[in-house]
Amino acid sequence: MAVIVQKYGGTSVADLEKIQNIAKRVIRTRNDGNDVVVVLSAMAGETNRLIQMADSASGGAPDEREYDVLVSSGEQISVSLLSIILHRMGCKAISLLGHQVKILTDKIYSDARILSVDTGLISDALKKGKIVVVAGFQGVDEEGNITTLGRGGSDTSAVAIAASLKADFCEIFTDVDGVYTTDPNLYSKARKLKKVSYDEMLSLAGAGAKVLHPRSVELAKMYEVPVYVRSSFNEDRGTLVTREDKDMEREVVSGVAYDRDQAKITVVHVPDKPGIAARLFTPLSEHNIIVDMIIQNASSEGYTDMTFTVSQKDIGEARRLLDVVARDMGASRIDYDENISKISIVGVGMQSHSGVASKMFEVFAEEGINILMISTSEIKISCVIAVKYTELAVRVLHDAFGLEQEN
Repeated sequence: MAVIVQKYGGTSVADLEKIQNIAKRVIRTRNDGNDVVVVLSAMAGETNRLIQMADSASGGAPDEREYDVLVSSGEQISVSLLSIILHRMGCKAISLLGHQVKILTDKIYSDARILSVDTGLISDALKKGKIVVVAGFQGVDEEGNITTLGRGGSDTSAVAIAASLKADFCEIFTDVDGVYTTDPNLYSKARKLKKVSYDEMLSLAGAGAKVLHPRSVELAKMYEVPVYVRSSFNEDRGTLVTREDKDMEREVVSGVAYDRDQAKITVVHVPDKPGIAARLFTPLSEHNIIVDMIIQNASSEGYTDMTFTVSQKDIGEARRLLDVVARDMGASRIDYDENISKISIVGVGMQSHSGVASKMFEVFAEEGINILMISTSEIKISCVIAVKYTELAVRVLHDAFGLEQEN
């Protein structure tokens, strides 16, 4: 008997009819002789509705603790509805919230990280032949306060539970039927991948691919949890996210990702001396603002420019913090540019093939696309470009590396 964790996203539980369809799928999996744990997101649009209510009630600045109490309630609705439907269909089930499981997190509201998962209640229910339905996205800190894991956090909940249970695999059901070479909504030539390595998936997720939450992939890699990305609307096997193997190295580039949710910040004419970078980035870190790409220009007469990118949602807070820091440092000015996009190519095959970066740059040059920033790793090359060239850049890179055809 296998232990299987299934996660269903908001579009999969958008209404009662879709929840009934999920119940049928879950029962089929149970009838095949498996123990099943189901992790659910809130119904489509519900979290956004709750966020709007919180903003309206607070004038745009809700208390962090109460905000998490409110927005976590969406998952309580979906798990209870699925459990009710499973009971009606003659199947024993129990719904559990994050604090009941218990999914222990740190104290960072709205973006908490999981510290541990107590699977005692889940294991006991499985032994009694029940299907366990767990609320995703939520946990509890050491003081008993409800916390949430950030948007997309139900993926992380599912993988964390799968790892703690030592499940045979975790299935992430969503509105797409797998991981593609690029966004199929952006380019019709995108091809579904049969399997992808943890590192490739992590790089794609970090580069803007919305299929899986990056932290869920980190956990899957750490505990070697096989993850299938599947559609909740068909029976296709989907894409397996797993350990790297030799076959994967044949594909020099596995995918092209893009991220329009980027803003570029340049602090101009700061003193080029030890400690400047720490003074600049420490306040951002203390306010949980994630900095992505960083470039420091060559020093000129003892001064330099520092350029980096952050998420657009953080640009307001970053501006508030940096205006103070830059003034204290003696910077001449700060330039902000929100009309940018990050384009990335990813593939484990890059480790053993040369000329990938030069090919990417040549393709951009032929199309007249100017590169504003460059960042590289062993399996990823990212370029910041003007946002208006996003779709063109994705298409030409996809064609240049022959991603339409399977190697």
